[in-house]
Amino acid sequence: MTVQLNLYLKAEQELYKLDSSVKAKFYDFTHRFRENPRGNGLQLKQLKGDSRVYSARVDDSYRALLVRAGTAPDGDESWLVIAVRHRRDVYEQTSVAINRVSGEIEFIDLSVVGADALRRAGIALTPAEPDGERALSPLPFTAPVAEARPLLAGYSPQLLRELGVAEPLITVALTLTLAEELDRLLADAPLLSKDVLYGLAAGYSPDEVRAEITSPAAVGAEIDPEDFDAALSRTTVTTVDDALRTILEDGDFHAWKVFLHPSQARLVDRDFSGPARVSGGPGTGKTIVALHRINHLVRRLPAGHDKPILLTTLTKNLAADLAERLSELIDDPALFNRVEIAHIDQLAHKVVSENTLAGRSKRLVEDRAAAAELREVLAELDLGSRWEPEFLIEEWEQVLLAHSVGTRAAYFQARRLGRGRALTRPERAEVWKILDEFTTRLNRRGIETWGQAAERAARFERERADRIEARLAYQAQVDGRELIHRDAEATPAHLKHRYRHIVVDEAQDLRAAHWKMLRAMVASGPNDLFLAGDAHQRISDNQVTLSTLGVNIRGRSSRLSLSYRTTRQILAHARTVVADETYDDLDEGRDTLTGYRSVLSGPVPELHGYPTWEDELDGVAALLRGWRNELAVDENGNRRNTRGLIAVAVPDRDMVSQMMYHLATRADLTYAELTADGPRGDGDIHVGTMHRFKGLEYQRVLIAGATRDLLPRAEQVDHLSERDPARYRRELRKARSMLFVASTRARDALAVTWHGEPSRFLTR
Repeated sequence: MTVQLNLYLKAEQELYKLDSSVKAKFYDFTHRFRENPRGNGLQLKQLKGDSRVYSARVDDSYRALLVRAGTAPDGDESWLVIAVRHRRDVYEQTSVAINRVSGEIEFIDLSVVGADALRRAGIALTPAEPDGERALSPLPFTAPVAEARPLLAGYSPQLLRELGVAEPLITVALTLTLAEELDRLLADAPLLSKDVLYGLAAGYSPDEVRAEITSPAAVGAEIDPEDFDAALSRTTVTTVDDALRTILEDGDFHAWKVFLHPSQARLVDRDFSGPARVSGGPGTGKTIVALHRINHLVRRLPAGHDKPILLTTLTKNLAADLAERLSELIDDPALFNRVEIAHIDQLAHKVVSENTLAGRSKRLVEDRAAAAELREVLAELDLGSRWEPEFLIEEWEQVLLAHSVGTRAAYFQARRLGRGRALTRPERAEVWKILDEFTTRLNRRGIETWGQAAERAARFERERADRIEARLAYQAQVDGRELIHRDAEATPAHLKHRYRHIVVDEAQDLRAAHWKMLRAMVASGPNDLFLAGDAHQRISDNQVTLSTLGVNIRGRSSRLSLSYRTTRQILAHARTVVADETYDDLDEGRDTLTGYRSVLSGPVPELHGYPTWEDELDGVAALLRGWRNELAVDENGNRRNTRGLIAVAVPDRDMVSQMMYHLATRADLTYAELTADGPRGDGDIHVGTMHRFKGLEYQRVLIAGATRDLLPRAEQVDHLSERDPARYRRELRKARSMLFVASTRARDALAVTWHGEPSRFLTR
C-alpha cells in the first residue's frame, strides 16, 4: 500500500515560518508516512475532540495534524496534512469539517482566539499532550463591561451558517466585543469564514456579503458533509513531493503573490464573447486574475510551439515581475514558452522594426529629450513666451498622435477631448506650425519618441489586419479555395493575426495608439482581449475611450471590491489621498472606490514630520532598521532573509540617490535600486521613485519626501492654477494617483515621512 499525501494551505503557511531544521525533519516525516503511516515510529493517533483528526510525530517537539481523505479503488489511502505544530500547541478541541457552502475541507483551531473570548463562549481548551508546556497566550483578562456591544450584534447563528461561516467559529464570533479579538479569531480561520465575518464587521449588509463573498465560493450542488474524498478535490492543497522543498524555502510572501482567492476564480475560466475587463482597487487581485487567466488559456491551446498568447503591461520592470510570477503558475516550460511577455513599448518597437528597411530605423528618445528639441523650435520661432513646451507635448501626444492627425486641415477638425484649454482657429494654426516644425526636426535627426513609435506600430498592424480581412473576404467569395496564387506575394507571417489571446495589465495607462495596435493584433472574437486595471492608479495623461478604439467591453466588465492585500488601515489612509477626485473608467463612465473594502487588519500607517531633509533621512533610517530587525526573526526566533520585503518610495531620482547614499553610509543598511529593468543590486531595502512602484508589492513600504513643495512639485504646477485650470487639475490628479499607488504597495505596514510642511494630499 502507498499513501498519497497533500498539504493544506494553512499547513503550508505554517511551514514557511519554521526553522529550516524542522522543515528538513518534515520532509523526512512525509517520506516515512507515505511508506507506512502506522509504522516508522510516527505514533499516529486520533485526537479526542474530533476523531477525524490525527496527530503524528515529526520529531520530539513537532507534530503533524492530519485527516484521512479517502481510499482509492486500488486501496491507496489519501491523507491531508492540516497543520504542523509544536506539541505544546496541539489541543484536543481541534476540528475539521466540510463547509456547507464551498464544499471545501476546513480546519478550525480555537487556540489562537484568546482567553476572554473563549471564556465568554464557554470554551475550555485541553492540551493533547498534558505534560507539555501550555502554548496558549491569552489576552489579559478584563472584567466584562456591561454596555459592551458585540461586534456582530443583530446577526443570528443561522445567518452565519447560511453565509458559510464554519460551525465551531459561530458561537465565539457572536460574543466578540473587540476588533482585536476578531483579528485573533480569524488569523487562522478558513478563508470563507474570514471573508464573511470581516465583511459583516466592515459594514457589508448580509445581501452584499452573499453576493460578493458567499455566492462566488458556492459549489452549486448538494454537498455530502462526510465525503472527504470529494471535498479534497475542491480544496486548495499542495501535493507532497520533491518539489515541495523549493516551495517552502521560497517563503510565504512569494507564494502569496500568486495566490488566487475563490472570489476571483470565477473570472479566470469564464468564456467571454469579446473583450473583457476586470477593475478594482489595490489588492483586489486584478493582476493575479490576469496571470491565472493566462494559465487557463494556455492549457486550452491546441498543440504547437508558437506563442499565440500575449501578456503585456506598462513598463519593463513590470513585465519582468509578471514573467517571474507567471512561471510559478505555469511550471511546464513548454507551456510557459507559448506566452509572449513584453511591455507595451517593447512590443511597439518590435512592430516598427519589422516594418522598417535596414539602415532606416530611428533612435528612440524619452519625452524629456523631445521637449528639449521643442524648446529649440520655440526659440527659433520666437514663440517661447506664448506656449509652454509641456502643453505642446501633451497636445502632440493626446491629439495628433492619439488620433493619427497628419494634416493641418485634419487638426482643425480634431476633437480635443479632455484637453481643458480651448484653442481658437488662429491658435490651432500656430500650434500646428510649431508641431509640424518639431516633427520635421525629429525626422532630420533620425529620432522619434515612444509615442510616435506606438502610433506607427498601430498603423502597421492595422494595415496588416486589413490585408488579413481582405484575404478572408476573398476566400469566402471563392468558396474557401486555397489562395496559393494570391499568397505568393505575401509572407506567411502576414496571413494571420499575431495572437489568439491578449491579456493587458495596468490597462489604465496605455495610450490610444497602444489600444489600436493591440486591437489589430488579435482577431475579434471570444476571449480575444482581457484587461486588468484601476483608474485610481493612472499616472499618465492618456485620455482614452476604449469603445472608439474598437475595444468594446460593455456587458463584459467586472469589478473586484474586496482587498486581500491592503489592510483596512492602509486603505483608509490611501482613500483620503484621492477622496476629492473623480476618475474615468476608460469608457465614458466614472470609476469609484465606493464599496471597496479590505478583509485584512493591521497597524495604522505611521506619519512623521521632520524639520529638514537630513533629519528626515535619519528618521527614515531608524524606521527601516526597526522594520528589518522585526522581519529578520520569525515568531519562533529563527533568522530569515529580509531581501525585497521592505521598500522606500521617493518623489524624484535625486532623492533616490540621496536616500541610497544615506542608507549605505549612515545607517548600515543595504539597498537595491528600482530601475526600468527591475531591482539593481542585491541589498535588503528596495529604493525607487514612486513611478517605479507601479504594480509592485512589498510587505512594508515607507514613503519619504512627501513634502508640500515636492508632492506635487510647486514650481511645475502652481502657476497653472489660473493660466490653465484644467491642466492644473490633471497635474494634481496625477500626483494624487502617484501617492495613492505608492501607499497601496504595502501589504502589512506603511509609513509616510516629510520635512517642513506635509503634502497637501496628506491628512494628519
